[in-house]
Amino acid sequence: MTSLAGRTIAALRSEHDTLATAVPALTADQLTGPSGATEWSIADVLSHLGSGAEINLATLRAALGEAEKPGPGFNQGIWDRWNALRPQDQAAGWIAADEAFVAALEAIPAERHDDLAVDMGFLPEPIPFASFAAMRLSEVAPHTWDVRAGTDPAATVAEPSAQLLAEHLSAGISFLLGFIGKPAEEREQAVVEIAKTPYRIVLDDKARLTTEDLPVTATFDGPLEAAIRLIYGRLAPRHTPAGVGTTGNITLDELRATFPGF
Repeated sequence: MTSLAGRTIAALRSEHDTLATAVPALTADQLTGPSGATEWSIADVLSHLGSGAEINLATLRAALGEAEKPGPGFNQGIWDRWNALRPQDQAAGWIAADEAFVAALEAIPAERHDDLAVDMGFLPEPIPFASFAAMRLSEVAPHTWDVRAGTDPAATVAEPSAQLLAEHLSAGISFLLGFIGKPAEEREQAVVEIAKTPYRIVLDDKARLTTEDLPVTATFDGPLEAAIRLIYGRLAPRHTPAGVGTTGNITLDELRATFPGF
């Protein structure tokens, strides 16, 4: 059976190939036009993904013992270089940088998937390789949607990526919900069942995603990919499919406010 890390890498390959097919067809106006990310153009999103691929590759190489751990100022230097590129070069550069990173992930033998740990540099301790790949998917899937939503308001997150993100967010990278979820302090607890899935969004003093069999106070009626976009702040009204909504003790607008995005 393919490991969780292996399935996550396969999703990253699929996300890369999908976007690498679409990006060369974008016009100059589309590249500099709005994306699904507030205040970012499509080229800005691609620059962010490209610089992230470089940073993650350097982090991975250090974990494998192939290079020194990146030092202070490393990330900023990469961001500055990417930010200075022309939009067309940001787009082309993303394809090359992301291909290099995904290929490096694919080159790691399956027998290493369970024992390899990666020091991200900003977490208290190294994380399992599967969680490292999940952290990248957590960045890639929403930002791939950002690029696609810039030209297609009805764009969705790929279902395999949505399924994997739910699995990871309820386990190995659950800490992310503590950063991206902002529950209102004054409201009652909500346990929001994502319809037709085992997942529940729990909101009390913090936000979390779980498969625990907790008493439900509300239901999110919509596909899992829409719930994942909600968590990442990408379910604004104009990007919400017909029929998606909530019932119970929390409204969809309240959930949107809880997950403002990044």
